[in-house]
Amino acid sequence: MKPKINKISFNSPVILIFAIICLAAFALNYLTGGYSNRLLFSVYRAPLSDPLTYVRFVGHIFGHADWGHISANMTMLLLTGPLLEEKYGKADIIVIIVITAIVTGIINFVFFPDTALLGSSGVVFAFIMLSSFTGTKNGRIPLTFILIFVIYISSQVYDGIFLKDNISNITHIAGGIIGGMFGFIINCRR
Repeated sequence: MKPKINKISFNSPVILIFAIICLAAFALNYLTGGYSNRLLFSVYRAPLSDPLTYVRFVGHIFGHADWGHISANMTMLLLTGPLLEEKYGKADIIVIIVITAIVTGIINFVFFPDTALLGSSGVVFAFIMLSSFTGTKNGRIPLTFILIFVIYISSQVYDGIFLKDNISNITHIAGGIIGGMFGFIINCRR
């Protein structure tokens, strides 16, 4: 007898709440004509005396520029995040999200003073790199990690040099490095 599937489960609380916050921030930005993204959901060079500057160091991961931006990030987040949350637990996933947000926010603040950064792609790339560690056993480095790292880093460096778009390739690279580092750290800890 096959089990009936008739209930929806809140299977990945951290990832689902993250996605809900992103969607709420997107709606709020739409309703405020872009004001909420400038105020809370993008990091840019602002006075360190402004308390909102520190809020933006994390808040930028919730803001998105348009529907294509948020749908791409949420698709990858909802694809990789629940598996990682199940494997590594809520606490580790929250730490990865917060550290990625702060590191990418500070990098943008310091090195790109004329550019506003928003979106969760740094977190998404951290998750992509971390996901290559999910099958790690006996302290071995997964070949999937090496291949993803080489392909990913080379494409981001190429895009950063040759494409002039609104994509922060350094954020993708930083997120990927953070995800890779956490993969090593978490798996060594286990």
